[in-house]
Amino acid sequence: MLSSSGDASPAPRPSGRAAVLSRPVSWFLLAFGVWSWFIWITFAKNLWKDGSGLAFDDAGDPTAYFWVHLALAVTSFLLGTAVGLIGLRGVRALRRTS
Repeated sequence: MLSSSGDASPAPRPSGRAAVLSRPVSWFLLAFGVWSWFIWITFAKNLWKDGSGLAFDDAGDPTAYFWVHLALAVTSFLLGTAVGLIGLRGVRALRRTS
């Protein structure tokens, strides 16, 4: 958009209006969130039951491997949850407008 002085300026955004996600993107984000719950909870359970000696030392104490991978799992779980919630909101918004 050009201002009265002829300078290019961004078009004004409608106030109070959020970005609209397409139906495929909304479903993809929701599916990604569900997938994250399944994968990372399963991973954390397997990490906790690890018998290979990587996650726990001979005394049964957690190793650095355990803590790093637990942090990765928790972070990925939280990010997957956030992405899934964005997808859910997108799907719900699309159903309200249809």
